[in-house]
Amino acid sequence: MFERLFRLPAVLARHRDGPFAEAREQFLQHCAERGAAVSTLSSSAAYLLVISQRLKVDPDRYVTEQQIQAAATRWKRYQRRRGRGHGRKSSLRFIQIASDWLRFLGRLAPVEPERFVGAVQLRDFTTFMQEERGLSAYTVRNRHKIISRFLKEFSAQNRSFSTITVADIDNHLEALGSRGWCRASIASSAKALRSFFRYAGERGWCSAAVSLGIRGPRMFKQEELAVGPPWRDVERLILSAGGNTARDIRDQAILRLLATYGLRRGEVQRLQLEDIDWAHDRLLVQRTKQRCAQEYPLLPSVAAAIARYLRYVRPQSPHREVFLTLRAPIGPLSGDGLYDIVYSRLRALGISSLRHGPHALRHACAARLLAQGLCLKEIGDHLGHRSVSATRIYAKVDLEGLREVAAFGLGDLL
Repeated sequence: MFERLFRLPAVLARHRDGPFAEAREQFLQHCAERGAAVSTLSSSAAYLLVISQRLKVDPDRYVTEQQIQAAATRWKRYQRRRGRGHGRKSSLRFIQIASDWLRFLGRLAPVEPERFVGAVQLRDFTTFMQEERGLSAYTVRNRHKIISRFLKEFSAQNRSFSTITVADIDNHLEALGSRGWCRASIASSAKALRSFFRYAGERGWCSAAVSLGIRGPRMFKQEELAVGPPWRDVERLILSAGGNTARDIRDQAILRLLATYGLRRGEVQRLQLEDIDWAHDRLLVQRTKQRCAQEYPLLPSVAAAIARYLRYVRPQSPHREVFLTLRAPIGPLSGDGLYDIVYSRLRALGISSLRHGPHALRHACAARLLAQGLCLKEIGDHLGHRSVSATRIYAKVDLEGLREVAAFGLGDLL
């Protein structure tokens, strides 16, 4: 592998004679098999040589994340003194490659569970949500994040879990508002905390009265307007991915799926190769919230975009997810990656929208169906809503319908 990456004898000898040469070469070969480009391999090899020289790797002991971070900090300071490096970016790259290499070798120490007041109780509640309540993975993850944020802030007070009061939670929610959080997000945090402390109170970990006193900001039913961009801007967005680069071809397929079917981010993220029935022009979507499958006709424009991506861009991979990363390590595209695809293109085009991620296209899809004359039940079925009430938000900005009402004269009827 070193011979493939380096031509100059001096450079090749430096890599060959460095510490753990065989282990470094094995890792580079592993990255190459996963589709890493030669330029990526060359950069990784340079970092690996530095890592092997500056990080003490004992065959009989694990290396911790703290040791990796300390080595990266020392190396960054050394580079700064010599007028080299790119500061934080190079330090993060050092940590990433070192962690991946040691994990590949089986020498990376397991991550210890986070230690903060209420961590044990939170783990118990998480298990309860998963196994007894049967909540979706998204809901469990979101509530865990909200609750752990509060508990970590509370831990700074050096008090026990049993001493938590409603005032502590009120102060936390008020602090979220001062940081610029919207009322809907604060209300969601209050709901998650109320659920957790109800569970804690039932088990005697704290006062049962805590959950009864948690109040978020008042929310009015259907108070929010639909927040997607106009359909003409959605068309501009799709056209922006009309190039021939690998990124454009992949993003074109993703944007068409989001806009045409109004899919949620997680539904596109988890779309499998087996979910596309090419013989019968069908698309099977695993609904995130309902935990069921919904079948759609595979429209020609969407089918062509996906087929082009699969044929020319998608890397060879054992992963069954349709959409993968373009750079090594090759793996399923993350939810944050999907968000960035929509957000970055909306921003580049200067498209105004209250939402900036995939959910903006879900709103735009619903608004378009409403403008075409579909009833709320039909729109809800298309979006995978459980009830019509979930779809009503999209009816509040039917401007064309409102104009018709405004233009209707009563003179002839009087």
